[in-house]
Amino acid sequence: MDSYKEDDEMLQFENRIDTQKTADLIAKIKEEWSKVIVGQNEMMEHLMIALLANGHVLLEGVPGVAKTLTAKILAKSIDTQFSRIQFTPDLMPSDITGTLMFNAKSTSFEFKKGPIFSNIVLIDEINRAPAKTQAALFEVMEERQITVDTQTYRFQPPFLVIATQNPIEQEGTYRLPEAQLDRFLFKISVGYPSLNEEINILTNEQTNESKSNLDAIQPVVSAGDILMMQEQSKQIKVDESLLSYIAQLVQATRNDPSLMLGASPRASIAILNASKARAILHGRDFVVPDDIKTVALPVLGHRMILTPEREMEGAKPQDIITSIIDTIKVPR
Repeated sequence: MDSYKEDDEMLQFENRIDTQKTADLIAKIKEEWSKVIVGQNEMMEHLMIALLANGHVLLEGVPGVAKTLTAKILAKSIDTQFSRIQFTPDLMPSDITGTLMFNAKSTSFEFKKGPIFSNIVLIDEINRAPAKTQAALFEVMEERQITVDTQTYRFQPPFLVIATQNPIEQEGTYRLPEAQLDRFLFKISVGYPSLNEEINILTNEQTNESKSNLDAIQPVVSAGDILMMQEQSKQIKVDESLLSYIAQLVQATRNDPSLMLGASPRASIAILNASKARAILHGRDFVVPDDIKTVALPVLGHRMILTPEREMEGAKPQDIITSIIDTIKVPR
């Protein structure tokens, strides 16, 4: 029998599907993570959820909180292809997706793939590229393919985009289109480490135990392992009452007077998939209400727009989401 503790109440259950292999693989990734990163456990859990739910992630935080380093660690711990794209104001769509080039030998044009053709793609400072370049990611992120000159090129799974952006720098940045934000499963706000965590960071640096060169990170899971875990995540049981609960949460964002734009049906699907991934991450083959409430904030926060009045009052989307969660009755 497995056991799961939530809200100080011990629940006993027996899984219908064997989640042990997934748990072992996730533990291996976390072990590699701990070789370099101190703290940031919430960010790590959300990244693992996104990986299992086959969803893209937007990391937002001030410089120096290990956003880029985190993406590199995740990529190095998985035996897959990895590419990094630095977004700049002069970056063109073809710099990302690829371009047609003339082959003199065959006297024909051939497609040269861009850096987006990988398994894990790190996009640094995604909000520094203009709208035309941002638009090149729409088809990539939603359909896992690109179309060039009527020819479609599909990506090999798994495919995960991890993008970073700095919330405090305004000069030379562009607001991400709502349509693109909606394609990110999560927007994760990366905060500063706690006092004890920062002391540990300094101690590791002082004693030369810091391994920020990433040489210590080894691939511990394969692309096949990731696909297996993603497939197992789809099999997680969700009660009909919880499906209704998810729909009510998302519907409430569309009717809230504080919001000018509510969440789309894509957000409902994102909450469902992320809840399933969190369940399996915690060793269960069924979703509980706390799974939904935990993932609702990173799923919904970037998909909503406050009314100008509420924005001037200093309200945050997270405040509205918390209020909605507190209002909707939780199924029992």
